Amino acid sequence: MLFAPKNAASELASVSLKPLWLLAALTPAMAAQTTQSAPGFLNEASLEVLSRNFYLNSDYRSPTPAGKSYKQEWAQGFIASFESGFTPGTIGVGLDAHGFLGLKLDGGKGHSGTGLLPLDDEGRSEERYASAGGALKFKASKTTLALGEMTVENPVFDTADKRLQPEYASGLLLSSREFEGIDLQAGHFSAFKNQDASTGKGDFSGYGATTRHGAIDFIGADLLSGQTLGGALYASELSDTWRQYYANLHTTLGELFLDGNLYHTRDDGKAIAGAIDTTAYSLSGKYRINAQAFTLAYQKINGDTPFDFVGGDSIYLANSIKYADFNGPGELSWQARYDLDLGTLGIPGLSFMARYVTGRGIDGSHAPQGGAYNPFDTDTGSYRPQQGDGGRHWERDLDLHYIVQSGAAKDLSLQLSHVTHRANSSQAGDDIDRLYVVIQYPLKLGPF
Repeated sequence: MLFAPKNAASELASVSLKPLWLLAALTPAMAAQTTQSAPGFLNEASLEVLSRNFYLNSDYRSPTPAGKSYKQEWAQGFIASFESGFTPGTIGVGLDAHGFLGLKLDGGKGHSGTGLLPLDDEGRSEERYASAGGALKFKASKTTLALGEMTVENPVFDTADKRLQPEYASGLLLSSREFEGIDLQAGHFSAFKNQDASTGKGDFSGYGATTRHGAIDFIGADLLSGQTLGGALYASELSDTWRQYYANLHTTLGELFLDGNLYHTRDDGKAIAGAIDTTAYSLSGKYRINAQAFTLAYQKINGDTPFDFVGGDSIYLANSIKYADFNGPGELSWQARYDLDLGTLGIPGLSFMARYVTGRGIDGSHAPQGGAYNPFDTDTGSYRPQQGDGGRHWERDLDLHYIVQSGAAKDLSLQLSHVTHRANSSQAGDDIDRLYVVIQYPLKLGPF
């Protein structure tokens, strides 16, 4: 069995997540006596400015609810990231900061809304937008506490970086590597900045759940990091919505990599999104043969509601891919993927990927009435589930990625991606062809 049993993750259910922050909140006061002018703060600091040029074209085979047959935008972004070292002493102090500027290059009202640029009151793409933020951090031994706005990466809460600007969240993040082979992480976040927004007072929304009603807390650990056999256990709590548990087990056997992921979600508190009792899991195997790799994956969702999440990348299931997540209620999906590293064939830095995923067996007609996944429609006077019975869909992705290996343009990258998605009416997804062209160049400064 490639994934941990359900009860292994559920053992975390009795742990109250919120009291952790009472302890974490005491740490900043302990660091008050240190100063940022001491050696180490700048000696180990780094600054990077990432230039990101992004073109996105979505061709809808049937018009969107807004009546658009296609959306197309082209924009230029600059992402500046500063990361300091720590002041010396028992508790070191540091600072991480980021700034962003996005500029519209093309995008009219008739084809706006790709997620690259914010929209004005008339539905037009803004000419420019900007944001900034940062986090104060404290370090003792191998434990770090960060307070402020930051990106987050773990299986139950992961801010995405899929458009011009990354997503950010504001709160507390505790990271610890005090124990060999265990990377512990705990967090509390209550403010959110979306990928096409300047403000950190937005909300992250999933298929029905949202952060609008409070905060998200989590605790967990990656286990046996860097070893042939490894895994992870995490738990999260979305205010008055759910408690979610995650388990992973993975191993490498020669040229074969096996990976299993398991989620279990139960409604909690006021159950604002409605009753939820969903188990989702995926199993995958990847086999390498010289420059090639072949992947097969299986994914299953058990429950009357979709497997839901907040934070754009907070789903570590194998068949959550470029456009669709294949996470409908009752859905079963398969993936076949092919990777080719053309560097071994004489073109260093060039890689190619093709994959196909098909999902079927979706039945959203049993979602609890009145919940987020089966709301009451005042126009028809009846409940309308997000998805019907007999839903099915498929997605095909093609990706070509090149990174310059040397010279003045070293690390310049070009990514060309094409996505095709087709679905029936019960799946309720879009029939769409989507083209991405992304050019990035990082300018690295420091250590100072």
